[in-house]
Amino acid sequence: MVIISAENISKSYGEKVLFENINLYITDTDKIGLIGINGTGKTSFLDIIADVYSPDSGAVTSPKGTKIEYLSQDPHFDPNITVLEYVFMSDHPLMVLIRDYENVLDQVNVHPEDETLQSKLLKLSSEMDKQHAWNLESQVKTVLTKLGVSDFNKKVGLLSGGQRKRIALARVLISPCDLLILDEPTNHMDNDTIDWLESYLKARKGALLMITHDRYFLDRVVNRTVELDKGNLYSYDGNYSVFVEKKSERRDLESSIEKKRQNLYKKELAWIRTGARARTTKQKARIQRFEDIKNSEMNIDDGHMELSAGHSRLGKKVINLNHVTKSFGDLCVLKDFNYILLRDDRIGIIGDNGVGKSTLLNLITEKIKADSGEIEIGTTVKTGYFSQESEDMDETMRAIEYIRDTAHHVKTSKGEEITAAQMMERFLFTKDMQWTYIAKLSGGEKRRLYLLKVLMDSPNVLILDEPTNDLDIDTLKVLENYLDEFNGAVLTVSHDRYFLDRTSHRIFAFLGQGKVLEHTGNYSDYVAFKNTHLNEQNTVSSSSKKEISKDQPTENVKLKLSYNEQREMSTIEAEIEKLENKLNEIEEAITSNPTDFVLLQNLSDEKDEVEEALLEKMERFEYLTDLQDQIKAQKNTE
Repeated sequence: MVIISAENISKSYGEKVLFENINLYITDTDKIGLIGINGTGKTSFLDIIADVYSPDSGAVTSPKGTKIEYLSQDPHFDPNITVLEYVFMSDHPLMVLIRDYENVLDQVNVHPEDETLQSKLLKLSSEMDKQHAWNLESQVKTVLTKLGVSDFNKKVGLLSGGQRKRIALARVLISPCDLLILDEPTNHMDNDTIDWLESYLKARKGALLMITHDRYFLDRVVNRTVELDKGNLYSYDGNYSVFVEKKSERRDLESSIEKKRQNLYKKELAWIRTGARARTTKQKARIQRFEDIKNSEMNIDDGHMELSAGHSRLGKKVINLNHVTKSFGDLCVLKDFNYILLRDDRIGIIGDNGVGKSTLLNLITEKIKADSGEIEIGTTVKTGYFSQESEDMDETMRAIEYIRDTAHHVKTSKGEEITAAQMMERFLFTKDMQWTYIAKLSGGEKRRLYLLKVLMDSPNVLILDEPTNDLDIDTLKVLENYLDEFNGAVLTVSHDRYFLDRTSHRIFAFLGQGKVLEHTGNYSDYVAFKNTHLNEQNTVSSSSKKEISKDQPTENVKLKLSYNEQREMSTIEAEIEKLENKLNEIEEAITSNPTDFVLLQNLSDEKDEVEEALLEKMERFEYLTDLQDQIKAQKNTE
């Protein structure tokens, strides 16, 4: 069923036309990835679909009652409310009910003797029962925890920028809606959180429309890819890998058509130059055809950015880190760290937010000093540092002036000398854009301009802190190709798994408390190693726990089932039985339809979902049963 119809949508800012007369139809089963070069209007298009802004022309329609939730790049926050109050701020009736319940519960905790409050709480609890809202409340807290937010009563104003973005994401994830719109949801997230979000969105029912540069994320979540390209919208059924293949086919077809048009144009132009006059109807028609051919030129330029800047000579000694330690108060982020950086190193740096990844980069670039230890930097080292925050750009400058501040000319790796203007054209800054004030550029275009400035300085050691944030996929491809040819060391902090796989040969995994695990290989190699290592640890750990729990309840802790756990325990066996029956029905359907491959694929997907849900319920039942046994054992010893 179509839930959104966007027809003949056009949008311009001043003289810049973003898109004109484009159409998009979204069904209730679509999971759409919207991609395109920065500055093409992707975010503006989402704003129009979400009814934040109106198009210059065209209309967006949807059936009555269609609910849309939108995570924008810059969500607004009231700093004086708590995390839970913010998350429950939706006007959906269920969210209003939970918000009221949480508010009254907080008051009861402060004034337990107030009978009026107790009565309100009882009524709201009864209504929560009727609306089956307990599961949603539990889901909210689970989602917040998975996103790295555990203090639900903390004021929003006390959160970091990254934490605020995550509670904004939690709010739209748990708010019931027909269409979920996400603008760069993975920015500033660590890899484990991205993995969880990926699984959550895959399992989520309902339509999804999102912008992301994470190619693994697109491959694993979306079933449709839409590209904004030179003011046009192209739709492809399938994930990012399918899109790459189908776009190549489209480009080949367009190229073939354009070559035929050019040949016909040359033929007709030769006739026109003979002095043709519109004396007859046939001649008039032929002249008109010539004008039509002339005006039907297709832009078959792929827009591939080329970046082949040279680099300075790098000696044998690059950077040596000897017993480096760094703490911030009681928090140790790097402890007795040693490493000799080689000229051909490609190091990917990963870890949870706040564990010290950017600190390592700041130590190497001498922005901060180590508490102890020594960092030796070779005399020939010329560092290029692409930081998370970019730099303070003078937005009154024109783009080309900003680049010329670094260099008016640069030599490519082939020894060719090109101007700053030519370099900018290779980086998709047209002549008009080069003279645009920086203030008028989009956020992604500013990041691209900043990246170009760093590389224009011809560094021989590159330090990249979250380079994939706010950069489009085409820019990332060019950066990846540049790094292939780069004759120097590269250190990259990133959460982009595809980028790390593509560019890293060694991983530094920050584990917390100053510990860093070094692993040879790219990100996927590290994940495979970690999963194998953790599985071995968990097998030993779980065996030990079972032996202890048989005879020894936890000491000095009064165990009890919470109210929600008691409710869960009373229904969980019935839920398990229901899932088992559903699984049997699916398996019977698979057996009964051996030749209907479309149905078999759907049944297989459904079977996977049911098996996963069943496993979760059984693990939960095992936990609750074990907890009950420990409670009984504790009571018997009292």
